[in-house]
Amino acid sequence: MAACTGSRDGQDSILEPLCFPEQPADAPSAPGTEPALLCPFCPESVPLQHKDVLLKHLLLEHKLVIADVKLIADLPKYMLYWKGRFLELPLTDFCSVIKTNSTGPVEKQEVYFLLCDVLPEDRDLREKLQQKRLEEVLEQQQQERDDGSFHRLCMFCSEEFTGNRSSLLNHMAREHSFGIGLPDNIVYCDQFLDTLQSKLDNLQCLYCEKTFRDKTTLKDHMRKKAHRRINANNSTYDRFYVINYLELGKTWEEVQSEDDRELLDDEDDDWSDWQAHPVSAVCLFCDHQSETMDQIYTHMKGAHSFDLHHLRTELNLRFYQQVKLVNFIRRQIHQSRCYGCQQTFPSRDEVIRHIVSEGHVMKLPDASTWNQPQYYFPTYENDALLCTLSDSDDDESGERHRGEDVPVIAEDISDLRALKQSSVLKQLLKNRGSSS
Repeated sequence: MAACTGSRDGQDSILEPLCFPEQPADAPSAPGTEPALLCPFCPESVPLQHKDVLLKHLLLEHKLVIADVKLIADLPKYMLYWKGRFLELPLTDFCSVIKTNSTGPVEKQEVYFLLCDVLPEDRDLREKLQQKRLEEVLEQQQQERDDGSFHRLCMFCSEEFTGNRSSLLNHMAREHSFGIGLPDNIVYCDQFLDTLQSKLDNLQCLYCEKTFRDKTTLKDHMRKKAHRRINANNSTYDRFYVINYLELGKTWEEVQSEDDRELLDDEDDDWSDWQAHPVSAVCLFCDHQSETMDQIYTHMKGAHSFDLHHLRTELNLRFYQQVKLVNFIRRQIHQSRCYGCQQTFPSRDEVIRHIVSEGHVMKLPDASTWNQPQYYFPTYENDALLCTLSDSDDDESGERHRGEDVPVIAEDISDLRALKQSSVLKQLLKNRGSSS
């Protein structure tokens, strides 16, 4: 049922929603570790970060122009491929010929060659390199999600975190309001954090990149200007987000701004015969699925003696508390851990047997264990059970609880006495008393 196996060291290693199953390579390389760029015609080579030097060399020495170089996923492999092909066949078999000053004297005319994806072979090569890079990035991302050896200090408060990167990323978001988007979309996390740490060490704001005289001034600036985030328009960070690897030649902005209407067939827009795949809810304890919510609740109560409705009534759970409870139980079972006593087992089947045999099915830990903000996020992204929970906030008895979980904190109450003395309300009352 789970997409991956949880860690056995007690650390929470789930960084993204898992996914219930539907009904009936080369090792990845980190940014900056790519091989050198080779000239397709001569022994000239340069490091990848100096690709402009090689492109200038191709233009001046070999009269070759490569179109849309920035859209090539793996430029070293691209160059290596064409180095071999240019040895087999003449350059004119692959490139468009461009003649400059065509109306002028022959001695002043120059011939250049354009290599671009108009050529089917070039297009296929670019698409294969893009697909290969995407596979490498996704593999790297999965390794980082499963890695339990992560060790790093928070860049804002120097608190130490070990085990999995989720602990640090969640801490920075929760305690320091540092927004980097969805953590599960990040890849090459160590290099990403190194980049951010380097900017802070150089007293640079992470958003506007202005430099300040000391850390205190920088900290105040980022707080007051709400610059505790990165600038989405800074392409330096693009390589750390998976969305930038998804489609050939498209940035994250282009992918997000695409209009889905263009995917529709204008000649066949009748959806009357379209049937949606029935949404099935999955049991908390086994792989049983039901297409109606009454059936899944009946199954869990009859097969596993688990009564969610009874828990809701007994504990007076509001809607979002039920959401957190379901996500908590899902996560514990995915990680082969008993949610009642927190004991860990080698497999999911063993923890289920333990829960039943020890009578822990309806045994919940203290609310402080599961009533946490992290469990607002679904353990399984297609968990239909979450859509059926009773919204007890609509009950009259629940009206008094609204707003209890929304604290209002003043930004600065260090000088409370001065605040009282300058209170507008106090002045109004004083004026009212004098006038009466």
